Amino acid sequence: MAIVTCPTCGAKNRVDERAQSLQPVCGRCGTKLEPPPAASAKPLVVTDSTFADVVGDSRPVLVDCWAPWCGPCRMIAPTLDQLAAESGGRYVIAKLNVDENPRTSRHFTIDSIPTLLLFKGGNLVERIVGLQPKQAIAQRLAAQL
Repeated sequence: MAIVTCPTCGAKNRVDERAQSLQPVCGRCGTKLEPPPAASAKPLVVTDSTFADVVGDSRPVLVDCWAPWCGPCRMIAPTLDQLAAESGGRYVIAKLNVDENPRTSRHFTIDSIPTLLLFKGGNLVERIVGLQPKQAIAQRLAAQL
């Protein structure tokens, strides 16, 4: 379910993705709303400057802390691509290159990679270190929905 802000009154409206073929309207003032954007089929790329905005989403956010030279990071990437494609807008998958974003890496004490950080409501709820099977990651995401 996506959150769409009304351009007229600023109210936040929940719009079900199944209702995209219909014309959603604001629950407060009745203004027609733009349909929510389609769910991202690829993980979002986050940086030190965009990190807070991405993890502040109301949906669960899984951040993959990785580096291009890391073999296990490259091995887990297809799994995260699949999870992003299957998200249906229920959660967000993001990638943070630790070499290019040292401030965030230091803040969360990323000592080994891959490290997956799971956020809900902007708060870190779980840290997963190392290569994990898709089912284990999906199960931890599902627990936060």
